[in-house]
Amino acid sequence: MEEDAAGSELTRRQFGRRTLALGGALAFASFPAGPAAATPRTTGGHPALHPGSPERAGLLPQHLHQLATDAAAFLDPSPKHPWYAGAVLLAGRGGTVALHQPIGMAVRYAAYDEETDTGVEFPAAEQIPMAEDTVFDLASVSKLFTSILAVQQLERGALALEGKVAAYLPEFARAGKQDMTIRQLLTHTSGFRSWIPLYNAPTYEKKLELIWNEAPLNPPGTRYLYSDLNLISLQLVLEKITSTPLDILLHNEITAPLGMRRTRYNPPASWRPGIAATEDARAPWSGLDRGLVWGEVHDENAFSLGGVAGHAGVFSSAWDLAVLGRTLLSGGAYGRTRILSPASVELMFTDFNTAFPGDEHGLGFELYQHWYMGAMATPRTAGHTGFTGTSLVLDPTTDSFLVVLGNSVHPVRSWRSGSAPRVAAANNLARAVPVRPRQGRTAWFAGLASATTATLTLPALATTAGSRLRCALWWDTEPQSDALFLESSADGGTTWQAVPFTTAAADGTEQEHPAGSVTGWSGRVWHRVSADLPAAPALVLRWRYTTDRLYAGRGAYVDGLTVRGDAGTAFDETRPADAARIGAVGWTASAN
Repeated sequence: MEEDAAGSELTRRQFGRRTLALGGALAFASFPAGPAAATPRTTGGHPALHPGSPERAGLLPQHLHQLATDAAAFLDPSPKHPWYAGAVLLAGRGGTVALHQPIGMAVRYAAYDEETDTGVEFPAAEQIPMAEDTVFDLASVSKLFTSILAVQQLERGALALEGKVAAYLPEFARAGKQDMTIRQLLTHTSGFRSWIPLYNAPTYEKKLELIWNEAPLNPPGTRYLYSDLNLISLQLVLEKITSTPLDILLHNEITAPLGMRRTRYNPPASWRPGIAATEDARAPWSGLDRGLVWGEVHDENAFSLGGVAGHAGVFSSAWDLAVLGRTLLSGGAYGRTRILSPASVELMFTDFNTAFPGDEHGLGFELYQHWYMGAMATPRTAGHTGFTGTSLVLDPTTDSFLVVLGNSVHPVRSWRSGSAPRVAAANNLARAVPVRPRQGRTAWFAGLASATTATLTLPALATTAGSRLRCALWWDTEPQSDALFLESSADGGTTWQAVPFTTAAADGTEQEHPAGSVTGWSGRVWHRVSADLPAAPALVLRWRYTTDRLYAGRGAYVDGLTVRGDAGTAFDETRPADAARIGAVGWTASAN
């Protein structure tokens, strides 16, 4: 079951709103035909991970320190119970892992007391602290592995993206599923409901019958609805076309070639002391009465399928997940090993759900989701979460990666809600990637705070009909929810009017902003701003940045403010006397 699928919050992607549409029909590359299985290719060498300093990674150390500090705070009541008993944090950029830190406990509770809503702790000597190499039940992050295996088969010609699922599994055509496609499974547009309790079926054959007879809630392709059934169905397709069980495919095609030695389905009993425990699984909160789940898959359906399922069941460590992330950020290669072509990775990071704004999705990967990617979210930022408290976020724009593995259902799933630790970690890593001022040593930065208004106000200026504001502007906000406004007041700030302006990118491309505002994604590059100003004896100008209470993007920067007209220069930020007259509320002068 996916993260907060049945929670009281809004749909998991309702908060993300795109402003950059890919538009139009997507053209798919024709992959050469080939065998369903192939030896991983070698290449001339791509970045392999190594530990290093934040400076070596091109990251600001104070923000990585804050990442760890903020993550540790969620070991305390958040707000009533800890969000997780422990976690392993990993953050890096390029080939450098600049933070790899365990916090809290991997195994703390022996059981959950429902009457008192407390955890029954193991004796102190039997509790196990988190370690860098602690292995976690990835839950729905497992879906990424299944998706990669499917894209490999697309490359090899054994699978067609627009092919009908029923062409590979004839029984699948029942109950109105005859036109459902492989792409719809990978992008959660198949029409399947979120999940069904396969674990209630007594045999594997009867579980399959439930899938064959399951009718879509919506006509395929007409709506986004996240569903475990999509990746379970994809597993059945992969096993059919390769004649190989999914766990063997995972080993042969991904983990063995990449050296991911702590990633697999069904870890052996010898691994148990190094695995983070999950839930005291009992009715009514769990579909199965299993007691403390530790070393076995938490998801009930995956457990009933023998621990090997397309939607859940993979166990892994933070380092191994970072290797996978580094592979994808490098276009499918790691070191001298290639598991995907660059074109295939591009498809995985391309939004196929342009018809469903807010539900951006590549092949297997979620895209542009501020609700857990925080300020790392861009139209190309890819990732996934898992119900047990896991997440992976990859930002190709900055070549950065973030792994947060927590045991947030230990001892019970009801103790946590939302994704606050993931967002906090992502915000800190995004802030650790410096934004260099356009000119000079500092630029004005509006910050990353939610539910705030920050104003950057120039002193009252005498302007004429030919007066013009110029500056440099950098922005990346949560689309529509957060915005930056240019405003003017001719009555001392009693009333404010929007000031239309034009932005120009480095390549000269101009864009008009008639409402005097910007929101969303600007490419994380500086833009030149030009705005014609009204004539007034005492015109006050301000940039106003507003954020809602939920999430924030990387923020907004302003640099090099000038106002010039026919009578000369009325304001120039490079003049110390003028700079001293800027009123900054919520904005700070930042070197990065």
